[in-house]
This record gives sequence, structure tokens and C-alpha cells, in this order.
Amino acid sequence: MNERPILIIPCSGIGKPFGTIGRDATFRVVDELRKGRADTSCLSLLVMGDEEATEQIRESDCIAVDGCPLECARKNIEIAGGRIAAYFRVMDLLRDNRGLKPKQVTFLDDDGTRLAEMLAERIAVKVDELGGGGLD
Repeated sequence: MNERPILIIPCSGIGKPFGTIGRDATFRVVDELRKGRADTSCLSLLVMGDEEATEQIRESDCIAVDGCPLECARKNIEIAGGRIAAYFRVMDLLRDNRGLKPKQVTFLDDDGTRLAEMLAERIAVKVDELGGGGLD
């Protein structure tokens, strides 16, 4: 088991339902499903070159969660010198679940909530596989 928690970095995706799904899934994992074994950091801090966020990325196994094909979370983790141990794209989840069509942006509607729950479960399984450790 890793001594450090697995770091999950979702895209910002402000104003986009897919970004909201990724962020919601991340918080479900960090706050509920794998509390103490996974943590998150703000992608904006990483993009701005925040030293603490960059150090945290470099010292952790990271899971990138991107809402769209621009792959901002994945790319910025790599630019910062982080290790991407797993990668999830909300678009892939949508492709596998074509009947679910999230429409809301500021909050998740029923379809968005269901997609976030499914994504959170997949991320939680990956945290288990990677052996995330406890928070200090």
C-alpha cells in the first residue's frame, strides 16, 4: 500500500455538465467512498504553477478525470511532472451509457447524478487497485 493517498485531479470544466460530473465523482470518492485513501487538489492551482500543488502532484500517484477531449487534467499533471496512474474521461462513460443525457450545468440532474455515481465507483475501484494510503 502507498503511504500517500491517491491524488484525484478532475478538470475544471466550469459551465459544462461533463466537468461537473467529473468533479462530483471525485468528491464522492474523496469524501465518501475512499475517504482517507484518496485526496484531490485544484487543477487551477496546478495550472498557475502553485508550488504546493505541484509538489503534491509530483509526490503522488495521480488519477486524472477529464470531462472533454481537451484532456486538461491529464495534460497539466504531465506538464507538472506528475505520475498518471489512471485516467478517466466522462465522454467515455457517456459513450457507454447513451441513454443518459445530462443537461444541467450548475447542478446535476438525475442523469448527471447517475453518471457521477458510476464514475465514482470506477475511480474507487482504481484507488483500491493502486493501494492508496492514509492521510497524515
